[in-house]
Amino acid sequence: MPGGLLLGDEAPNFEADTTVGRIRFHDFLGDSWGILFSHPRDFTPVCTTELGRAAKLAPEFAKRNVKMIALSVDSVQDHLAWSKDINAYNGDEPTEKLPYPIIDDHKRDLAIKLGMLDPDEQDGQGMPLTARVVFIFGPDKKLKLSILYPATTGRNFDEILRVVDSLQLTAYKKVATPVDWKHGDSVMVVPTISEEEAKKLFPKGVFTKELPSGKKYLRYTPQP
Repeated sequence: MPGGLLLGDEAPNFEADTTVGRIRFHDFLGDSWGILFSHPRDFTPVCTTELGRAAKLAPEFAKRNVKMIALSVDSVQDHLAWSKDINAYNGDEPTEKLPYPIIDDHKRDLAIKLGMLDPDEQDGQGMPLTARVVFIFGPDKKLKLSILYPATTGRNFDEILRVVDSLQLTAYKKVATPVDWKHGDSVMVVPTISEEEAKKLFPKGVFTKELPSGKKYLRYTPQP
């Protein structure tokens, strides 16, 4: 499939029509982190649950200085009408307003450029639909994480919130987060940090797990 973004690539500074008017992507992000996530189609069941959950978690993303923006191959008019259903699904007033904009990509220009199309999912005219892509960008506009789901599998937005916590922590501290880590858990000291440097960087202490190899690479410290 043509197009696509790799980790470390700068987000294209595209212009697009959205439910809040026309935007230029870099201006929209400003100095914030950003999540651009695509869905296959408006007025479909799994997508409604996903965008509903994203709306519920919007305050948590905002606390982390993260701006969200969605995308599909539908028009702004469809996005606005569908937003009423999303809000109703959440048990809220069925208004056209969501806490994030949705991009109109009915010509599929942006989906092709970003590598978002799912060749196995097509509309009634045989045109490919967008897959369930998640791109997370840092304040430097560079791609920090990407996740790709097929149309049949809904995403876990609590997991997306979790990885934002990890990305933001590890961007500024010399640590890594282990399997199943969540905010507040112990983190791991990266292997490039010497024992002496680790003592200075992590005054709360470093615990090293003994291993049969004798190599002291499993080093934990309380979250900085």
